[in-house]
Formats: sequence, structure tokens, C-alpha cells
Amino acid sequence: MENTLLIGLSRQMMLERQMDVIANNVANVTTNGYKADHSLFNEYLMPGAHEDNFVGRDRRLSFVQDRATFHDFAGGPTEQTKNPLDVAIDGNAFLVVQTPNGERYTRDGGLQINAQGELVTAGGHPVLGSNGPIRFQQTDRNITISDDGTVTVIEGINNATNAIRGRLRLVSFPQVQRLVKEGSNLYAAGEGNSARQDTQARINQGFIERSNVNAVTEMSRLVEVSRAYMQMATLLQQQSDLQRSAIEKLADVPA
Repeated sequence: MENTLLIGLSRQMMLERQMDVIANNVANVTTNGYKADHSLFNEYLMPGAHEDNFVGRDRRLSFVQDRATFHDFAGGPTEQTKNPLDVAIDGNAFLVVQTPNGERYTRDGGLQINAQGELVTAGGHPVLGSNGPIRFQQTDRNITISDDGTVTVIEGINNATNAIRGRLRLVSFPQVQRLVKEGSNLYAAGEGNSARQDTQARINQGFIERSNVNAVTEMSRLVEVSRAYMQMATLLQQQSDLQRSAIEKLADVPA
């Protein structure tokens, strides 16, 4: 294949990857605590033109390389819900949840109580406290979650007393970009990245953190990338037509 086609193909592959990332962001505009992803790419120079009449920068072939995808951990807007089980994290920490694959981490503070009386995420995974899952009794009422994550209730009906049911584990990571998205708004720690207790983050009860995706910006980027992809497809088609025309004309030349 000619260099033009190879370079154009590398550009199209990058645009396709970028379109997938943007589409996933748009799909999670309403997902609580979701963090947007962004593509990172760079120029890859390869000295592939070897003819003597190519000089200077004309000898280099400039490809597009899909380098990585990174997470945008900027805080999303918080919204007051007045639901005592909704919590928004003020800081860079994550809630710890128990899954069949081990501990995972989330910023989604839309919590619930399951049939077993456990505090769980919207996906049904138990939320872990300092001493394991946080459980409530049937007579518990007036659930309060303090800014340090301590969960207290009024226990009993007649002789009501205050009782502590646990304290939410809040953790952060030394290399937050190594976190791996696993779906259901959960992160795995990633290789060589261990969770550590975060004592600086604070909990806001009755609030929820929304997605940090800007819908208008992402839709504009989606249109821009789609147009760039179509323009590149047109360029490649023109180059292919030019190559076919050249071959047809060469075939008509007398031997």
C-alpha cells in the first residue's frame, strides 16, 4: 500500500477509538459519580521514504499513534436529594465495596439498604466500613452519616438509644490513573496501585455527585470527530481512485 493510504488508515483508527470514548462518555451523562475518559494520541514519525529526491522533512512519514486513554477525576456537580442514604464525597477519595472479584471502588454515593439490612450500592454490592459491611436492624431509624463517614441510628422503639453501625471506608490512591474501570461504575486498583486510607475527604449526607461529563462539549466533540472521520474516508477513496486510474492508464501503454 502507498504511504498516503497507511497514514490515512492510522488517522482513521485513532478517530474510531476517540469516537468510542466520547460515545461512552455521552452514554454516562446521567450516571452518578461517573468520571469521563479522554483519548491521548501523538505523532509517530517513521523515516519510510528512501528515494534520493526526498530531502529534509519530506523523508519522514507522520503517523497518528493512539497512546492511551486517561480518566478525568475532576469532581462532578453535587445535587441535594435530602435522601439520608445519599452521600457525596468532598475530596479525592472513593467508597470501598465488596464484589465477587474482591474489593472495588466507586464514587457513586446513591446507597440503599437490601433485604438483609446491609448498606449497598445501586448495583447491590455491600459498602464496606472500617470493620466490614455496614448492617442495620429492623428497628433502626433516623440514619445519620457524619462528615467523617460515621453511621449512627436511633435504635429501638420504646427505649430508643443512639447506636453506631459503622464508619464508611474512604480510600485514595497514589497513582489514580492506574485505576481500571470494570463497569457498573466500579474501579479496580490496577497493578502496583494500593488503596490507602483517606482522612482528608469528607462526606455530605443528603447529596449526590453527578457525572462530570459536560454533555454539550461531548456532543460537539462527537460531531467534530465524525466529520473528521468522513473527510479522511473521502481522502482515502480519492487516493484509491487515483491509484486505480494510474494503473489503468499504465496498462494501455504499448509494451
